[in-house]
Parts: sequence; structure tokens; C-alpha cells
Amino acid sequence: MRWRTGRRSENVEDRRGEGGGSGGPFGGGRAPLRVGRGVGIGGGVGGLVLVVVLLLLGVDPAVLLTPGDQVAPRQSPAVLGPGANGAPQFQVPNAGVEDEMKQFVSVVLADTEDTWTALFKASGKRYAEPRLVLFTGVTQSACGLGEAAMGPFYCPADQRVYIDLAFYDELRNDFGAPGDFAQAYVIAHEVGHHVQNLLGISDQVESLRRRASRQEANNLSVRLELQADCFAGIWANHAQQARQILEQGDLEEGLNAASAIGDDRLQRQTRGYVTPDSFTHGSSAQRVRWFKRGLAEGRLSACDTFSTQVL
Repeated sequence: MRWRTGRRSENVEDRRGEGGGSGGPFGGGRAPLRVGRGVGIGGGVGGLVLVVVLLLLGVDPAVLLTPGDQVAPRQSPAVLGPGANGAPQFQVPNAGVEDEMKQFVSVVLADTEDTWTALFKASGKRYAEPRLVLFTGVTQSACGLGEAAMGPFYCPADQRVYIDLAFYDELRNDFGAPGDFAQAYVIAHEVGHHVQNLLGISDQVESLRRRASRQEANNLSVRLELQADCFAGIWANHAQQARQILEQGDLEEGLNAASAIGDDRLQRQTRGYVTPDSFTHGSSAQRVRWFKRGLAEGRLSACDTFSTQVL
């Protein structure tokens, strides 16, 4: 992916090495509503929720572990000693690599800003740019305490995308989805949730989910997630037109990432069987299909996952 010559966004907030937050999981914020075995889009006062993508997984983290499973701890930043203001200084492991990754995500975020600013302007609207927060291990968000184990997520309450860059190691090693375009797809998907928030789609879906059965609520979650995949495709379409970002193999990387995090594939890997009624993010084929649709057409109207009968 050709990214080094791209514009850098000023909306990247680097919290790496700051250490953890306080309180229990999602303490001090709105906890997400769990629907079936997935993390839903609703919950909390006013329907502002934590949309979690390890969920790019679409399964409850509990099903990934049996009582005897052990989770390998992440490498923590090393304390270097007190800084000039008396606060501890931290050294982030692999700082050189992560500094380059910060540049990378900054360029991808800038591309999404350019894409959605133009599309919103064309429809007479103003695009409010989200901020992207880099963190290590845990961090506070307006939706509560965010943890690296949750994967990248978008918090509508503060209009921020959160990511621990170690997730990209998991994307490559655990999900078999390497490559910079696969990494860019993750960011573009989360920004897609921000677009849904600005357009009022997320609130409408949450209102419907509150009155729906579990199966109907899961179906609404799937449609919301597939639309975010389609919006990621719209970003790729416009970034390609503007800067010719795609290199040989990039498209395959993006499609492989979308396929790797389909509900059916992940459930088969973690449980050994598939239960479609519990899907909250969509099957591998569905995620690939909607990403490709956004990439091919580059229009918001191409991403209406709520009117179609066949996903």
C-alpha cells in the first residue's frame, strides 16, 4: 500500500506508555449490552455504546476460553524513571516500529477524513472528524475503560477510535490476515461506525434493537457491521482515486482480513460449530461482499444493508 507520501492527520492522540486506567471493566462509563454471544451496539443511558471489533469477532470473549486456558500477557512498557515533572516515564517496546505504525495510521485516518469530508459536503452536511487514540494495554474512554483484549473499538460518546497497535500482530498471527492494507481496513471500518453515528443510523438501530427479539437484534447488529464494512470500501475507492494507494496484493489483503473475521469462520475455529442466529457481525462471505460493494461503487447509497433482503 502506498501510504508514505500521504497527508498525516492531526487527530491522532498518542497515549502509549501512560499506563492503565482505573476502575473495573468499563468502569465510569456505559457498559455495552451483550446480545447472544456477541457484543451488541446498544446499552447504557441514551443508547451511546461501545462498538467493539474484536469483535470484529462477533462472539462473546468467554467462548474463546475454556477453564484451563491461559492468556499470554502483553509486553508492558518499561518504567525509565521520573520525568521532569515528577511523573514516571515509560519506554514503549519496539518504539521504532510503533513510531512508523503511528505514521501509518495517521495517513489512513487522513485519507478517511478527506473521503468523508467530501462526501458529506456533496450532500450538504459537515463531517466532524473523529480522533484516533493509540494506547497500550488499557485506557479510559467516555464509554468506560477500554482494554487491548477487546480489539479496536469506536466510542460514540467521545467520537474516538481506540486501538492498541499490538492488535495488528494478532491480526497477522492469529487471524492470518497480514499486510498494511488489512490494517488500514480495520481503521476504515471503525471510522465507518463514526459515520453511522453522525448520520443517526446507530441511534435508529439501537432504538429498533430495544424492541426486538434476540435474533432480530442480532440481525440488526449484523446489518450495522456490514454497512461499516461497506463504508470501509468507500474509503478505499476514494483513496485509490485520489492517490493510487493500491499496490499488487493489497486488495487480496483487505478481502482476506474481512473474511478472517467473519462470524462463521471464528465460531468454527473457537467452538467447532456455527450458529448463524448468534451472528452479530456477519459471515466471511457477507463481510467480503459488502466491502467489495463499497470499493466498487464508492457511494453511500450502495451501502444500504437495512433495505436488502439478501445480505
